[in-house]
Amino acid sequence: MSELFYATLSSVWDLLQKKEVSASELTQLCLKRLETTEPKLGAMLTVDAEGALEQAKTLDRQGPDPNCPLWGVPVTVKDVILTRGLTTTAGSRMLENFVPPYDAFVVERLRKAGAIILGKANMDEFAMGSTTENSAYHAAHNPWDVQKVPGGSSGGSAVSVAAGQCFASLGTDTGGSIRQPAALCGCVGMKPTYGRVSRYGVIAYGSSLDQVGPLARSVSDCARVLGVIAGHDPRDATSSPCAVPDYLTALASNGDLNGVRFGLPKEFYGAGLASDVAAACEKTLQCLREAGAESVEVSLPHTHAAIATYYIIAMAEASSNLARYDGVRYGYRSQNITDLESLYVKSRTEGFGQEVRRRIMLGAFVLSSGYYDAYYKKAAQVRRIIRDEYLAALDSCDVLLCPVSPVTAWPLGQHANDPLKMYLMDAYTLSLNLAGLPGLSLPVALAASGLPIGMQIIGKAFSEAQLFSLGQAMENLLPAIGQPKL
Repeated sequence: MSELFYATLSSVWDLLQKKEVSASELTQLCLKRLETTEPKLGAMLTVDAEGALEQAKTLDRQGPDPNCPLWGVPVTVKDVILTRGLTTTAGSRMLENFVPPYDAFVVERLRKAGAIILGKANMDEFAMGSTTENSAYHAAHNPWDVQKVPGGSSGGSAVSVAAGQCFASLGTDTGGSIRQPAALCGCVGMKPTYGRVSRYGVIAYGSSLDQVGPLARSVSDCARVLGVIAGHDPRDATSSPCAVPDYLTALASNGDLNGVRFGLPKEFYGAGLASDVAAACEKTLQCLREAGAESVEVSLPHTHAAIATYYIIAMAEASSNLARYDGVRYGYRSQNITDLESLYVKSRTEGFGQEVRRRIMLGAFVLSSGYYDAYYKKAAQVRRIIRDEYLAALDSCDVLLCPVSPVTAWPLGQHANDPLKMYLMDAYTLSLNLAGLPGLSLPVALAASGLPIGMQIIGKAFSEAQLFSLGQAMENLLPAIGQPKL
């Protein structure tokens, strides 16, 4: 059974349908894997072994269902997504004992599709971070080198997939938090178009930026999971009513790279891109050209302003969204209080970590009287320019192709005391969230250090089927990077 650790979701689903393995056996296998690897990796915050086994037994009694695309498949869920009856902390002491009374929309969809939820994946507190070192409980470690970061904020989700603890995971992407850890851990991650997946039941960080998406070991696995969780939800006012195509059918019917025009944003291939990442990207581009694809240079002139624009908007929205955690209604409440003001101040100071407090304060500043027009309003205007530049670039090509991270995974703690340098690590991902467009990250090579390198395919709004098709064609063309040796 150990050979199934790194099997694809689609292959184990076929085994389950043929009854060559039971849901209970597969779940026990994943729980055993969690038990042996978690001391080194720290990918999980909560493991619901009892609940997962009970789900598996129920499914086995009912028998395989071909209409359930995730029937009997063990998955994990980022701890910012509500799960009824299962602790959801958002990686924060503020919600240390919070047990949601209902499921998020995406969790409802997982359960309906027959998925078995093993537990909640580690993350940066309230999704604020790029390394999963900002978790209030413990850092997560990259399975390719446990001394390196796995990326963030969905680092635990990426680790659980890359390490063979599960067959897929749900993460959230506010500024690259699915794509960047997927790239650093060598798995596939999809950030859907804003509105493609409901945010109902997702603890908010930046409401105009957040989007739930899948991480998995193959493009087709990602397509399968997105097909389950995508769709309109009247409980989310930002949820799109656009029909959801059959992503698996799109994969089966296409995949030819001949004549495909890949746009290469020149701003993403210049200064700041590490030599090993640049070499891997160039080798990938050469393979695509040999397969008949074309590449054209495009420009996103305001890329230099994207980091400042993103952090002004994200921190402003975070300040607003996290104002509800005041020690009164729910969440952490300090015991050392004397009056109402000390209740607010001490509960928030003790309940929030340093990075969350930093972002709340900066967000409150840019929204304050006298500074709103100078910062937040200007950032909103530049955001529109950035989106328009993406759309103009995509008019001259089919999709954009660029690196996900300027470097491979770096040592734990290296940038812990330098938040500005940490923010720069998101330079190639966060502008896509400002534009609200979809992006698919997939591994393309291993660096000489043995660490994965990823590239992202970017398309027009609601073009996920096209991205999956091209991603699978690239996946078939490029040599596999293998698995981490744990």
